Order: sequence, then C-alpha cells, then structure tokens
Amino acid sequence: MHILPVAGPYNFDLVLSRLALDPLQQIDFQERSVKVPLVIGQKQMVTTVVAIGTIEKPAFQIEGYTDEFEESVIRELTRIFQWESSLIEVHEHFQHTQLHELFNSHFGTPLVLDFHPYNCLVKCVIHQQLNLKFAHILTERFVKTYGFEKDGAWFYPEPERVASLTVANLRELQFSTRKAEYIIDISKEIALGRLNIESLHDKTEEEIMKELIVYRGIGQWTIQNVLLFGLGRKNLFPIADIGIQNALKKLLGLKAKPTKEQMEAMIPAWEPYLSYASLYLWRSIE
Repeated sequence: MHILPVAGPYNFDLVLSRLALDPLQQIDFQERSVKVPLVIGQKQMVTTVVAIGTIEKPAFQIEGYTDEFEESVIRELTRIFQWESSLIEVHEHFQHTQLHELFNSHFGTPLVLDFHPYNCLVKCVIHQQLNLKFAHILTERFVKTYGFEKDGAWFYPEPERVASLTVANLRELQFSTRKAEYIIDISKEIALGRLNIESLHDKTEEEIMKELIVYRGIGQWTIQNVLLFGLGRKNLFPIADIGIQNALKKLLGLKAKPTKEQMEAMIPAWEPYLSYASLYLWRSIE
C-alpha cells in the first residue's frame, strides 16, 4: 500500500462520476475508489485507488501490487489520473473567458486518461457516429466477450486476440461490418508490429496525426480523442464533436449549434488548455 499526496485542487468525486458513465468501470462511491486494471511489462494486475483527501488537499491510497512494481504502478497511475498537472493554473486561465462559469461549477476536474492507449483507440473507433449510451453498451459487449476479468476489473483484449477475430464475430455483438473491419485491421497492424502504439507517447501531435490517418476507420475526430484521452495532450479541441457543439449552444444560449467559424473564433482565448475546455464542455451536458 502507498499513500500519495498530490497538489490541489483535484476533485476525485467528479472523476468517479465521469468514469461511472462507462459500465466497465468498477467504482465504489461510498469508499471513493476505483479499480484500475494495469499491464506493467507482461504483468497484469488490478490496483485500487482510494481518495482519502479533500479537493484542496487531495491524497490517494493505492493498493493491489507487490513492492517490486511500486515505482512502475505509481508512475502509470500518475499518468492516467494526471496527478502532476496543475489544475489551479488551468482554473485561473479560464476565469476571464466565456467558460468561467463551467470551471467554477466543475472546479478541480482533471483530465483522466483511458487506462491504456490501445483501449482508447479501440473505444474511439467503436464510439464513432453512435449515441453515447449504445457506444458504451457495444464497448462493454466487446470487452466482456473477448477481454477478461481479474479481481473485479475488466481488461480489454490484447491486439493479438482482436486480430484473430472475424467480422462475423463482431457482427454478432451488433458491430457494423465496416466498424468490425476497422478494429480487426488496426489490431492486426499493432500485433504485427507495423503500428507501435507505445511509441506514440514520444511523438508530436503532427507526427501522430500523419501516422494514424492512413488507417481505415481512423479520422481526425478519432485521432484528436486519442491524443486527448489516450495520451493526455493538453491543447486539443475537436470542433466537429457534436457534444461540444451542443454544450456551446446550451452555454451561450444559441438558437442553433455554433458554426465552425464561431468556434474557431473562441479558441485563442482558451489556449494552451483547449483539452480542458473540451472536457468541461462535455461535463456540462453529461
């Protein structure tokens, strides 16, 4: 067990409420905890993160690993939960913008990442052009059919496992033919070593966009979401995202969703924290 204090503000209760939108997440609101499936090297383990502090003075109790893995586990959890990012700087940045009310209402909400970039990529492809509820249902079917459960947490299937599937296998789960092809083909590229998902951490956003855009089923929206929720890049704003458009319509009292030009005009005031603008806008309608 390890106790880790981090710099505030950090609202873990709001983290749990957002994670709870995903039925695969194992959350205990009373204990203020979540189970996190991790793969460290070749070792699969389930850690439990428990909030034991406040928004202003956050601290976390981390359980579920042996001493030899402690450093790697803490490093990976710090990446996922973005414990080294300064949310006070982000909050202050938005106080003189059109989004100040959102940042006050959701004070201390961090950008929390998917537990692995491959999970994020697969989930983004599944979620394309689906309403959020069915997208989560489809993802849950996929993981519970071809992934595995350990100590109460669900692991996504490895790329090698997905590469061995057929389109018919995924069609049985109500995948469209094209979406099934996309996920299988991308997983094959990773399994064969032609796409190194781990190497994305060290590349620029332009390099990642150029590398991923060539694959069928991966467009700009998917790449932006992978950059944001898979890799934790801080300055992403998916203009084409319907949720963000609807959130801005609601926030600004518009009769119709904002145009691309209207949204582009807002962006300079929010840089270099566009990812947080995206997150808080999504939170406002979830």
